[in-house]
Amino acid sequence: MVDAWHSFLSNKKLRRFSVLVLLIAVLFLIKSMLSMLLLTFVFTYLIVHFVRFVHRYTKIPNSILVIITYIVIVWGMYVGIVNYLPQLVNQIIKMTNSLVQFYNQQNTTDFYKFVNKYVSISSINEQVKKGVSLAFNYVTSIGSMGVTFFFSFVLSFFYAVELKQLNHFAQNFKTGDFAWFFNDIEYFGRKFVNTFGVVIGAQFSIAIANTIITTICLIFMDMPQILTLSLMIFIFSLVPVAGVIVSSIPLSIIAYSDGGFKQVAYIIIMIIIVHAIETYLLNPQFMASRTELPVFYTFIVLMLGEHFFGVWGLIVGVPIFVFFLDLLDVKRIGDKKQPVKVKKLE
Repeated sequence: MVDAWHSFLSNKKLRRFSVLVLLIAVLFLIKSMLSMLLLTFVFTYLIVHFVRFVHRYTKIPNSILVIITYIVIVWGMYVGIVNYLPQLVNQIIKMTNSLVQFYNQQNTTDFYKFVNKYVSISSINEQVKKGVSLAFNYVTSIGSMGVTFFFSFVLSFFYAVELKQLNHFAQNFKTGDFAWFFNDIEYFGRKFVNTFGVVIGAQFSIAIANTIITTICLIFMDMPQILTLSLMIFIFSLVPVAGVIVSSIPLSIIAYSDGGFKQVAYIIIMIIIVHAIETYLLNPQFMASRTELPVFYTFIVLMLGEHFFGVWGLIVGVPIFVFFLDLLDVKRIGDKKQPVKVKKLE
């Protein structure tokens, strides 16, 4: 029995595979908290790297920079909620009305058939109940996401501000009989940061650049509901490849309602140009460790990610896939011929 245990510990591949299976099982058991964990990781990764970047030029202590950064973020959120949230809500209502009006104009007969079929006197109570239930579910989801966002934001603050202390405290786990277990967890943690973190951080940078470029174009085109469209473009830009295709549909409908087919043609030309800028300029710049996945694999991963993780899967599906490719040595992030240089967060 003792020999088998020592043989297991000396077999690095089997040992790490067992640890990985255990970690996956634990994550499955706490799957209700995955959104909070992922959001906390994203916040922490972006803030820590931003603080490191500023620290190179200012030499201000990291803890002070973290506090200043979060104060600025909270102040920006307050200003946005007070000044721009009412405008955003009004623009969302207007955009929704425009989409409904467009649908009614194009499908008047089918629309009334639908109404007559489902909203009859005999079934009106049932439809009202379904409508109230749907509205309640939406409100509950928004409230739940707000709570998740708040706790993730707070957790990322404490992690970022105490990063050195946490790293020093983690060294205590590397002594004793189970040091191998925590060393393997550290190995997977570093791999996760070097793959998932790099890819999703780069995707956020690309989404921000896409949103700025597209918003400027929409302003010059005199499109309505700029705030709403900008928010929609940013969210869709977080989805690799498919985000550009999906965002073009509501943009084209709004453009058609506002200026007809001529405006739609302008929107399509703009999307092609922005997509070309993303492909040939932004990806090489931001994706220093780009995935270079074929489009077919990207769409398959997005579909599976949406199936298993819901909306989150569209954003984290590709980074998670790349993480496992790196673990299996199928494809490494960075130089194809050189192994990854693992950097420690501190």
